[in-house]
Amino acid sequence: MMEEEQIRTWRVGTISMGASLLFLGIFLLLSQFFDLSMMSIMISWWPIILIILGIEILLYLFVSRKEKPFLKYDFLSIFFVGMIGTIGIAFAIVSSMGITNAVGELMTREERTVELPPFSQTIDQNIKRIVLKTEHEIAIEGTNSQEISMFGTYTATFPTGEKKLLSKVEDYMSINTKGDTLYLEMKNLPNGNGPFYHYYGNMEATILVPKDVKFEITGQNNRITLKPRELSNNWLIENAGEVSLLIQENSDVEISAQQVQDLLSETSEWTVTSKPEFDGDLNQNGRMKIGAGTHSIDIKRAYQVNVSTVSP
Repeated sequence: MMEEEQIRTWRVGTISMGASLLFLGIFLLLSQFFDLSMMSIMISWWPIILIILGIEILLYLFVSRKEKPFLKYDFLSIFFVGMIGTIGIAFAIVSSMGITNAVGELMTREERTVELPPFSQTIDQNIKRIVLKTEHEIAIEGTNSQEISMFGTYTATFPTGEKKLLSKVEDYMSINTKGDTLYLEMKNLPNGNGPFYHYYGNMEATILVPKDVKFEITGQNNRITLKPRELSNNWLIENAGEVSLLIQENSDVEISAQQVQDLLSETSEWTVTSKPEFDGDLNQNGRMKIGAGTHSIDIKRAYQVNVSTVSP
């Protein structure tokens, strides 16, 4: 009788499932020590499953080349391996679309308040006028110094580990001198939009202006606080939301408001020259004089103007 051929049965998938669990366990263990991202692990390690499965089949065929190999598939193991592979492919597709980066960035961001890089510049005798353009909440103070300076804070959403978004003055302000005028324009803080997030920056600053230099500020419906002290030149404010004006009792200034909805004052009375025809109309004009009114503060196109007097 002829010797019956020896037939070896190999359950394909068993070793692959065991190796997959082993490698997944190793990666998860390493993630605890090296602070690895779970998303990064799932994206990077899953192709190993296909490699292990292919090696398993080729290795058996090589070892059993003198025998008649019979392959039998362990469907439970194959299903488990396939499920892990499908999840890995899904992660890879999502990653290629940039969604995982957006989600990862969102998860690692935090909101913090940081000091602005301080700004300071000496005003020489040729500068007769300072023009500031900003949409941020800001306070303006008059000073005896022949120097314009600014300090404050900004609140923004930072990536984890990032110390600050603004490292120098040029990151948030452009400075230009033309003839006898110094032009300052405050830039927008970094902001962004995505499918899962929206972040923006907010700034609160104080700027000190020489009181004997003409000063003009153009806003964008933002809140502006004015503290001119003993003003010895003229100020102009345009396109503000709310204007809070703190005037010293011994001041010599006339306040003019044009195209304003609300005129408020805690002490002195406004002389209203025209009233709005209906509620919400920015068509109210008024004047107020403190002292002889030698110098002027003109406010044009604002939602509200509120004047308070303070002690010197």
